[in-house]
Amino acid sequence: MLLEQDRLIPGEQVDHHHFHEILSLLKAMIGTPSFSGEESFTATLIQCFLQNRGVDTHRKLHNIWAFNKFYDPAKPTILLNSHHDTVRPDAGYTNDPFRPTVIGDKLYGLGSNDAGGCLVALLATFLHFYERLNLPYNLCYAATAEKETSGENGLKLILPHLGPLEFAIVGEPTLMNLAAAEKGLMVLDCIATEKSGQAGPDEGDSAIYQTLKDIEWFSTFNFPKVFGTLGLVKMSVTTINANSPHLVAPGTCSFTVDIRMTDAYTNDEILAVVRQHVNSTVKPRDRYLMPSMIDIDHPVVRTAITLGCKTYISPETPDQSLLNIPSVKLGPGDSARSHMPDEYIFISEIRHGIKTYVQILENIIFKLVNN
Repeated sequence: MLLEQDRLIPGEQVDHHHFHEILSLLKAMIGTPSFSGEESFTATLIQCFLQNRGVDTHRKLHNIWAFNKFYDPAKPTILLNSHHDTVRPDAGYTNDPFRPTVIGDKLYGLGSNDAGGCLVALLATFLHFYERLNLPYNLCYAATAEKETSGENGLKLILPHLGPLEFAIVGEPTLMNLAAAEKGLMVLDCIATEKSGQAGPDEGDSAIYQTLKDIEWFSTFNFPKVFGTLGLVKMSVTTINANSPHLVAPGTCSFTVDIRMTDAYTNDEILAVVRQHVNSTVKPRDRYLMPSMIDIDHPVVRTAITLGCKTYISPETPDQSLLNIPSVKLGPGDSARSHMPDEYIFISEIRHGIKTYVQILENIIFKLVNN
């Protein structure tokens, strides 16, 4: 149990004892299932953690947010955002996914890497500045839900309540390198239809065969246009389901296509090309995520580079795409460990993440105050 003198107090440096408290929060989150749409208990953990340190919080469904103590509506606001929902554990787990386990420098558990480490590192950064007087900007910390399912009740739900935002740091595991550009996402639900019938008497045509032809096109077609730095549009078939007994030639077969978009095509243009080439019925899901980019000369990007952060183009699409402001994806952990069995994060990565976040914001404060 943490002693009173070990409690993380807003505005203090994150020393050994205070870091231990942040780590304890992450362990509690790992031990609390928080699948997308079912994050109520982890939301309460985060909210109580902040309230117990004198921070006024706001909550809508499973989203928690807070502003710095001396919030000034006349000043610009920087958003510090990460998510606390997780996917369901992979069948290949050899450890209990809900039992936080430390072995050496590794903390194992579902959500440790994606994105619990980022979430608590940003929370520690927020508390470091929470009681700072005369900040040239406001800080808003937001722990949001439903990122893993691109749901409607996550960051998108609370954005209208956060006020005008100038810039955002979105916490995702990037090895503390800077994702300066991200591809967008469009998901297609496709259905191939044929005449159903018994397989043996040759009474029907299997819709699976039509599906295979369309899947072959998705796997081989390349959109020719390439603009800027985002590279090629990438299409991947991720699910397939005929849902019929083995003695029946299925009349329908459904499959899902994940499309990572670039700025070379609009959603409508991509959809038109797909429908021109496949015979299946194609329906895009209501929510899609647009590509996002930030100017390499933005002060936050330049500051991060001076601190040793590398820049790269991310094929993944975080909630960052919901923001119509300059933003970067940056956080401790490695995206290669996300959603894998026996997920883990190095504890030292979290500590380094806090240090880097604080240094970036301190640098921006110094420049603004001295200009």
